[in-house]
Amino acid sequence: MAKKSGRRSERPTDPRERAESGRAVRSVVPRASLGDWTPAPDRDPLGVLSAQDKVRDQDLVPLRHSRMGVSPFTFYRGAAAVMAADLAPMPRTGLDVQLCGDAHLANFGVFASPDRAMVFDLNDFDETHPGPFEWDLRRLVASFEVAARDRSFDDPQRVQIVADSVLSYVSAMRQYSTMSNLEVWYDRLTVDDIAQRWAARASDDVLRRFRRNVDKARSKDRIRAFDKLVEVTDGTPRFRSDPPVLVPVRELVTGAEHAALMKAVDESLKLYRRTLAPDRRLLMDRYRFVDLARKVVGVGSVGTRCWVALLIGNDETDPLFLQVKEANASVLEAHLGASRYGQHGQRVVEGQRLIQSSPDVFLGWDQVRGPDGVARDFYFRQLWDWKGSADLERMPAEAMAMYAAICGRCLARAHARTGDSVALAAYLGKGRTMTASLVEFARRYADQNEADHRSFS
Repeated sequence: MAKKSGRRSERPTDPRERAESGRAVRSVVPRASLGDWTPAPDRDPLGVLSAQDKVRDQDLVPLRHSRMGVSPFTFYRGAAAVMAADLAPMPRTGLDVQLCGDAHLANFGVFASPDRAMVFDLNDFDETHPGPFEWDLRRLVASFEVAARDRSFDDPQRVQIVADSVLSYVSAMRQYSTMSNLEVWYDRLTVDDIAQRWAARASDDVLRRFRRNVDKARSKDRIRAFDKLVEVTDGTPRFRSDPPVLVPVRELVTGAEHAALMKAVDESLKLYRRTLAPDRRLLMDRYRFVDLARKVVGVGSVGTRCWVALLIGNDETDPLFLQVKEANASVLEAHLGASRYGQHGQRVVEGQRLIQSSPDVFLGWDQVRGPDGVARDFYFRQLWDWKGSADLERMPAEAMAMYAAICGRCLARAHARTGDSVALAAYLGKGRTMTASLVEFARRYADQNEADHRSFS
């Protein structure tokens, strides 16, 4: 039924054979069965989360629990490992792609491409790993159901939102199946594309919100980061202290330990540059490392070791902020097999380069030895570069339905780049069966997520 994830296999080159192989999967994993999820009798979501806590920074575990405990939606964001364990026993299509691994609606957003266009795409790849396409799609649709409940939308609105995400995914995959490989690879979704594509069905209020969010994202750049995160004392730029979200390393360790950690990070920055293309190494070499802070980000990532490094180029008007983020094993590996990469920072980076249309120019990896003397895998990327996300807490139902369609299309593009779009399109069909099935799955899983949140809280 399903080939082992992560291994390449020869596929037919004739589009008719590829389509037939996709349709054949329907007899093994019927599309209607994708909604038939029931919790396993021995499932232990709290045990799964507890196991993750053990490998995280113990000082930050209470903060992680606090953020996850706010609502069923915040719990869902931090429970990717729980969902992976829930999906593992289900039949698999064998239509494998490079999975995002945590494709919930808050892990999409806008950011600057290297050619300075503002693009919309997936933006979190900590859990990326090869596997069956439906795992990402299930994660996405359930997130919309959970988020729509959080906004107190009624049943018809929630069904429409989830359905729009599925139908957009199916429609996009059918389109990608007719395109050349290069056309698929070059395809991307800019904010201008979004404005043109969805303007006809958006109200004036939704369009105003969209433009306001885009303008806000454009202002979130390295200069603003410098003003917000850095203070200059006696001519020396240093990170501000804003615990627990931002803690300068000088407040975490002192004396010889501080000097050793700063030296270790400086050396790692020099080694990490080897994972960059030669032109980007040249650019990187024009910046010098001056300070380091621990920065807490997200919900699911809280407790993983995450640093932000300040580098200066010509002067203080030329800063560069690099996020140095710990990479552990993907939550999918326990169920889909170990990564082909021995270094998890590389796993994240290579996965992002496969999936994302416009990866950051400073994306790379290396190991960093922390204050405890342990060398851990990390990946590096810019902290802010026109980065923005949807205002989910105030998003009306009309806007969330359009947002669902945009996310569905982006996920389809990621899967078309790394899987067989012809076979996938043939399996999906026109979308009616897939939509009904995944709407049901989203409802069932959101019910279980609410119960898990109650147990967690």
